[in-house]
Amino acid sequence: MKTVLTAARLFTPTDSIELPLVTIEDGHIAALASREHAELPSNARHTDFPGMVLVPGFIDIHIHGGAGHDVMEAESSTLAAIETAMARTGVTSYLPTTVTASEDRLLRALDHLGRAVAKNESHKNGAVPLGIHLEGPFISHAKRGVHPPENLVQPSPHLLDKFWQASGGGIRMMTIAPEIPGAVATINHAKQLGVACSLGHSDATYQEAVQGIAAGATHATHTFNAMRAFDHREPGILGAVLTEKGITADIIADGVHVAPAALQLFLMAKGPERAILITDAISATGMPDGRYRLGTLDVDVKGDRCEHQGKLAGSVLTLDRAVRNVMSFTAWELQQVIRMATLNPARLLGIASQRGTLAPGRIADIVVLTPQGQVVQTIIAGSGSV
Repeated sequence: MKTVLTAARLFTPTDSIELPLVTIEDGHIAALASREHAELPSNARHTDFPGMVLVPGFIDIHIHGGAGHDVMEAESSTLAAIETAMARTGVTSYLPTTVTASEDRLLRALDHLGRAVAKNESHKNGAVPLGIHLEGPFISHAKRGVHPPENLVQPSPHLLDKFWQASGGGIRMMTIAPEIPGAVATINHAKQLGVACSLGHSDATYQEAVQGIAAGATHATHTFNAMRAFDHREPGILGAVLTEKGITADIIADGVHVAPAALQLFLMAKGPERAILITDAISATGMPDGRYRLGTLDVDVKGDRCEHQGKLAGSVLTLDRAVRNVMSFTAWELQQVIRMATLNPARLLGIASQRGTLAPGRIADIVVLTPQGQVVQTIIAGSGSV
């Protein structure tokens, strides 16, 4: 049976439709029009959201957990709990993100997550895992953050292949420091595998970062955090990330990891086409203050701060809050900010023909928002509303 949604506005997100009429059939958008030029189908189930805004489902490319669970837990109920919690915040698809651990632990996690990705579906009412984001172990000791130093290793095509095979080909994105030995060759190999390479946890000079981009890196991980500080004579990795037009970059807009002024600088540099919002959320997301896990680490959470031995260790940010924070910290409108959580990550992952936009033929992942960006309802593949 066809389903028809109506609301006050719709952001595709590159275009806006007043009084939209969205027809959904078999989990996809069958038609998109304005009620000024189209009538409601007589044989469809109709749901109206007066005063609300319809936008594409959010895509979180960097999330470690939530609802008290970590994605590296090899339990069937773990991802279901995390995915349900994400859907309540507008996230309809995501990349479960690993953290540096022993090789055995990492291989087990990749196997578990790869199997979930291979199903290419979620349980009812939950966000869909699109692939795995491998964050570590190919990162810099100097900018490792809380990643365990004893488990960091030099990258190589051979080791990447080992991880790739363990995941069943499920690795979709990889964070890597371009300056460490073996990084350039590994970035080039990852590109051949179809893995999006993201520069991060890096002490790279400007030239080393540019070499990583030339080798095939197309993105940057949590800009400003775990990166060499900018200097006007040696701008370092930040200089490359902010000025290279060929790469996108993401940021944690929680007001803790990055000050509002730095967020504004980032947006001025990358613009609405190349900026992406992430959460870097850990198991504590949606939970009360206390002690939680990030991979093998104990993390103390109080308010919006997550710390391991005094260092920031992920966040409790949700993507809907990130959208509202950007609107609050800057003069950007909802439509501009929505693009950073929908179309831009979809393009990075090469799935913009399926997700990230609202158009005929696309998967019907839709979020109903108030004009202020509060989530009213999340629709995943045309059903499973939360």
